[in-house]
Amino acid sequence: MIRRYLYPGLKKHLSAKEITFLVGPRQAGKTTLLRQLQTELENSGQATLFLNLDLEADLDQLSSQLELLQIIRLRLGPAGGYVFIDEIQRKENAGIFLKGIYDQNLPYKFIVSGSGSFELKEKIHESLMGRKRVFTLYPLSFPEFVDFQTEYHYSDRLPDYFSLQTDRLRQYLIEYLTFGGYPRVVLSPTTEAKQSALAEILQSYLEKDIRYLLNIDKNRTFSDLLRLLAVQTGSPVNFSELSATLTASQLTVKKYLWYLEKTFIVQEVTPYFRNRRSEITKSPLYYFVDLGLRNYLFGLFPASITPFTAGHLFENFVLNHLQLQLPYYPFGFHFWRTTDGAEVDFVLERGPIPLPIEVKYQDLKKPVVPRSLKSFIRKYRPPMAYIVNLSLDLEIQIDTTKVVFLPYFHLDRLSDVRIDP
Repeated sequence: MIRRYLYPGLKKHLSAKEITFLVGPRQAGKTTLLRQLQTELENSGQATLFLNLDLEADLDQLSSQLELLQIIRLRLGPAGGYVFIDEIQRKENAGIFLKGIYDQNLPYKFIVSGSGSFELKEKIHESLMGRKRVFTLYPLSFPEFVDFQTEYHYSDRLPDYFSLQTDRLRQYLIEYLTFGGYPRVVLSPTTEAKQSALAEILQSYLEKDIRYLLNIDKNRTFSDLLRLLAVQTGSPVNFSELSATLTASQLTVKKYLWYLEKTFIVQEVTPYFRNRRSEITKSPLYYFVDLGLRNYLFGLFPASITPFTAGHLFENFVLNHLQLQLPYYPFGFHFWRTTDGAEVDFVLERGPIPLPIEVKYQDLKKPVVPRSLKSFIRKYRPPMAYIVNLSLDLEIQIDTTKVVFLPYFHLDRLSDVRIDP
């Protein structure tokens, strides 16, 4: 079994009265975690009930609050227990439904999962204000991936392993950049099996989350948009060009992009600007939550990743890590580009203080600061700046800015960076 770093937090929250919500992309491993929790509870003598709303028989048991409570009391008894509800997005008006049960102050703990964050965070959010805590499960992070590949021999000292086994780690990086972190893909033994798993994940997403959940009839348009985004990963997206290419309105394109974000397929990176006259402010960038799915849509297989093709993938890799390291960062992630060609890959901002992060898929041998990053430093005078690369680990000073050259395997250091004004 693949160990997920989210599991201890989920387990700890079982003692809280709030509803435990687990959200994330389809096939990221949510059901596996719920079953793992259920097994551990049952082994300790606790009563549990598991309902999977992908099954019609289980969905029927949520036809009314009264019927569900009758089933719960029948199965668990009056003393209490744990109720697991998987794929809650299948239930209409789930927020109001669960609120009515929760407010009865019954002796039952609810653990609920779902694939679409727009269902769980948007529609359910207001109904369950103060009654839930949301946990987000993404595909495997790179540390989770390496931990699994090394059979958990170094779980308590992964940073040491990263520093000492750099050649082996580079092989793991290339595999991760190629196939991503969906558990089913990671567990597939061959390249062909991994490709097949990615194809089935995509098909399941299109049929269950898009066609069924969103009632989108023009599935081909949606699929074509996904493939265009795969080609343009990390490049500015022009909505009018996308609209013309897809023969769909800009409103439809933007709506589909919103759906893709809310179902954990892509994430938007918006421009950072202070001066609208000299900086490009209209075109966002899109990156994929899982690199393997991006590569499948791009048509990368059976070709392999080269230093020439790895640039945007490595940027995507760093962004995904930032997303995991800073899950409660409230202001999103930005990029900086000017009309005269200067650019910085990512900028984190809070108040007046920016934190620029440049990403280089290179084995840097000496601390060379790109001209664009120097331009940003001169313009905004941030206290710190980062250059994420493959190997170089040192710090230099440019005026009042500390520039840190950070190897990708030490990205966890960024979680300690404070960007408060």
